[in-house]
Amino acid sequence: MQTYTPLRLSLFAASLVTAAFVAVFVFSGLLFYDSLSWTLLAFGGVGLFVFTAFLFKLLLEKFLYEKIRLIYKTIHDLKVPKGQQTGISNEDILNRANQDVLDWARDRKKEIDDLRRLEAYRREYLGNVSHELKTPIFNIQGYVLTLLDGALDDPEINRKYLLRAEESINRMISIVEDLEVISRFESGELKLRMSYFDIVALSREVMEFIEIEAGKKGIRLYFGHAYDSPVMVHADRERIRQVLTNLVVNSIKYGIENGRTKFSFFDMDEHILIEVTDSGIGIPREELPRVFERFYRGDKSRSRTAGEGGSGLGLAIVKHIIEAHAQTINVRSTPGVGTTFAFTLKKGSRTTV
Repeated sequence: MQTYTPLRLSLFAASLVTAAFVAVFVFSGLLFYDSLSWTLLAFGGVGLFVFTAFLFKLLLEKFLYEKIRLIYKTIHDLKVPKGQQTGISNEDILNRANQDVLDWARDRKKEIDDLRRLEAYRREYLGNVSHELKTPIFNIQGYVLTLLDGALDDPEINRKYLLRAEESINRMISIVEDLEVISRFESGELKLRMSYFDIVALSREVMEFIEIEAGKKGIRLYFGHAYDSPVMVHADRERIRQVLTNLVVNSIKYGIENGRTKFSFFDMDEHILIEVTDSGIGIPREELPRVFERFYRGDKSRSRTAGEGGSGLGLAIVKHIIEAHAQTINVRSTPGVGTTFAFTLKKGSRTTV
């Protein structure tokens, strides 16, 4: 698209004025023809054209630049922190204003795209929360209605249904408590209690605690190597216990019958790398970036394999705890082969792996 600069506009205006002037002289020359008239016409036309172009250029520049300066000053002041505003000159102000407007439009587009993604995430998150809470609520409602319909008079049935209702209530409590933990981590209210401890000993405690649950599916919990010496780390012991417990529970939940879950530790100079590897159904590659999202439900076959139970927040809590330690956690997986969760902790003193 053609751009009309002050110079072009002034030349256009000067051409119109000069054309009018020439037309008058031509008309006069036709009526009173002589050589002097045509000489005056030639010099007068050129002089008038130059003078008019110069005059219109000055007027247009003053008018346009004053308007553009107001717009550019507004944009410039919005971009520069308060108290650091600097003066602006006419030099290339049109190009600068145009570039700033383009930058502003690009930034707004990015903000709009980010807001759309956040809105999509919010809708999915609320839908998942609703799903997780509806299941135990409907279960409790069904048990209570059955008891009210007459089962309350049968001691054997009413006890069974009350126990099932209690399980659903405990699940709801677990969801609410886990949401509260995540909220406190995100707000910075939950503080870590740092200490030095043996990560191998803590892992052994977790394995013994979950051994019965793992045994129900024939899953073997074991160490990848014989760790005869302590592997010391500096972290919040109880929070890391929660991390290991959630990872092992997850490996059992998505594990196969008679599978295995392995603990491994690696010396990474100033850090210790902890890996929890299972031989479960695995996670598709496209779902790996989202496994730490709250209530994220991936492949339906995984959901069917896992069944109901849990709060759906275990891995989200794991990520928050590790990041609160200023460390990282990653996941790699091959469908049909297994999954490995790996995270780092600050190394303690006298550590050998």
